[in-house]
Amino acid sequence: MASSIPKPPSALNCQSYVGLRAPQRTFNFCVPQAATKSFPSRLFVVRASDSEFEAAVVAGKVPQAPPVPPKPAAPVGTPVVPSLPLHRRPRRNRKSPALRSAFQETSISPANFVYPLFIHEGEEDTPIGAMPGCYRLGWRHGLVEEVAKARDVGVNSIVLFPKIPDALKSPTGEEAYNENGLVPRTIRLLKDKYPDLIIYTDVALDPYSSDGHDGIVREDGVIMNDETVHQLCKQAVAQAQAGADVVSPSDMMDGRVGALRAALDAEGFQHVSIMSYTAKYASSFYGPFREALDSNPRFGDKKTYQMNPANYREALTEMREDESEGADILLVKPGLPYLDIIRLLRDNSPLPIAAYQVSGEYAMIKAAGALKMIDEEKVMMESLMCLRRAGADIILTYSALQAARCLCGEKR
Repeated sequence: MASSIPKPPSALNCQSYVGLRAPQRTFNFCVPQAATKSFPSRLFVVRASDSEFEAAVVAGKVPQAPPVPPKPAAPVGTPVVPSLPLHRRPRRNRKSPALRSAFQETSISPANFVYPLFIHEGEEDTPIGAMPGCYRLGWRHGLVEEVAKARDVGVNSIVLFPKIPDALKSPTGEEAYNENGLVPRTIRLLKDKYPDLIIYTDVALDPYSSDGHDGIVREDGVIMNDETVHQLCKQAVAQAQAGADVVSPSDMMDGRVGALRAALDAEGFQHVSIMSYTAKYASSFYGPFREALDSNPRFGDKKTYQMNPANYREALTEMREDESEGADILLVKPGLPYLDIIRLLRDNSPLPIAAYQVSGEYAMIKAAGALKMIDEEKVMMESLMCLRRAGADIILTYSALQAARCLCGEKR
């Protein structure tokens, strides 16, 4: 059946549209009547092609852009001098925030922090006078709430330090390996609440010792090494049984890393890591910590087992022993005053390096900040970045929660 052919549309007025040129040829289309459909007229713009823009530029019709900015004026009195003949000017890579960020060599994140937390048997959270912002946390409630706050800003690793009642302290520290003691109970509680939380524990006798030393004290004042290590092995096993992820011998007894590794493996805890306090110095920066745990030595000092602050090469001896005995992580304590030791271990060991920003470092920043002598937040973050730059993979710091909030953009 023949169908009528509609009348071709009239020619378009090309001057009404940007960039539309009249066609060179006219085409007639045969469209079945049933397929025709009317459409409402619409205004549309046809843009020039890339080749047309390029042709315009070649012809000298360059589009307008902002003018070249004027050279900033120097202050009145600035001397006019010839430019220095420098091929390299390091300041070029520091001239804007974007460039500084692009070329930053060291980064820090909440994942780099291990949060030290003090616990006690009470229900109330007790402030620690020498450490503003830190508390002895009730193990049932205050601790759980503090861990939740830390996890909310990406800090998922903690280390526990217990305040033990004086009545449970003894010369040989048996409470350290009580399977239902404060630390094992706390580990079980936290693992039940937060199964993926990484829990580090402290392995040493000083919180449990009536003498306040890290080891068993002989009647002549000598700290007994091998007998202390025997107790530490039982302590580490009790902590591993409760669910600890990393046991951390801070006692500085000789041979304790190898003994702990053997004891843990013998009990089926091959998966539990050891973070050794490899270079722990007999430092004066520990004062506020000992107040927090009421663990000051009853007599003498700890210089026969902790390292001399004047010694550098000795750290290599301790490092090699800990590596050979099976340590998984090597720790330097204190942190900021011992950046050279952190770098020494970083350059000589493939193992992860930890740094402990100790209570005295924390307290100094807090005190100076409270007196408005420094910008507390900026100094805190700079000190942590310095520890990372020196080579620390992880940092034990009482500022973990505050620093993580800064990194996440929260206000204090």
